[in-house]
Amino acid sequence: MKKKFNIIFMGTPDFAVPSLKALNKYDCDISLIITQPDRPSKRGRKLTPSPVKITAQNLGFNNIIQPQTINDPEIIKKIKALNPDLFVVVAFGHKLFREILSIPCIYPINIHASLLPSYRGSSPIQAAILNMDKETGVTTIIMDENLDTGDILLSSRTYLSSHENYQDLHDRLSQMGADLIIKTLDGISKNQIKPRKQGQKNASFAPMLRKNHGKINWNIDSEKINSHVRAMTPWPGAFTYLNEKNIKIFKTKYKKDKTGFKPGTIFLCNKQGIHVAAGVGSVVILELQEASKKRLLSHEFLRGKKIEIGTIFDDYK
Repeated sequence: MKKKFNIIFMGTPDFAVPSLKALNKYDCDISLIITQPDRPSKRGRKLTPSPVKITAQNLGFNNIIQPQTINDPEIIKKIKALNPDLFVVVAFGHKLFREILSIPCIYPINIHASLLPSYRGSSPIQAAILNMDKETGVTTIIMDENLDTGDILLSSRTYLSSHENYQDLHDRLSQMGADLIIKTLDGISKNQIKPRKQGQKNASFAPMLRKNHGKINWNIDSEKINSHVRAMTPWPGAFTYLNEKNIKIFKTKYKKDKTGFKPGTIFLCNKQGIHVAAGVGSVVILELQEASKKRLLSHEFLRGKKIEIGTIFDDYK
């Protein structure tokens, strides 16, 4: 007979939502949901609940807490009193210390958006696109005190499309993570999963991205620039400067043909887009946005703004 697990779920952003929904349909008891406190929104600064809190409330849960720190003694006491079998942690945003990680009777499980040990850290999805990987995936691990280094339970692989941007891949992997956590719980209940060490041979790290990481380097290969744009869309956003004005780039395609122009030079504007010389080949800008203006297709942008051929995207900071 399958054990009905007592689970504490910890998660915060959109990536965690499919996993919470999957657990809600699974034959388990979610005794507590822990998410980050409401934060000021980008516009208006109104306090806004996390996607996990909104989803949990919509599903009818009232056992939701939002501690400033998960390692508060009163929170630890509350968690211990629930005697959970498992933690399921998905993009929670708080570091769990040893005292908390030792609470579950079975495992504290984390869902990570890479094929560990590749891309430990907070930006694995962007890293896979930036490095033009052919495949990526999700992994369930037993959490330890270090960052994404715990023993692997299961993993699931998928091919990475050359057209996917960060948001596209994020949405796919979040659903894959939800499917994998259910498969992991089934495997644990049937004693069919043998945890395995990650090892260090293929380990890599994907650190947190900042806004400045979105800046385009026109001196590199056009294919790499295209991957950069996909990895940074929608956040932190790929950008460059035109006459000292910030220009966000949302969608591009690349060509390998030699141009003979200095990298960053706009050498052609037509129905296809805005053609820019790269270190190798060229990039065709398809969608862009000038600061404080609307996001536009390139031909719409060109109708309202004349760009002189030979103009160079500058290095303004």
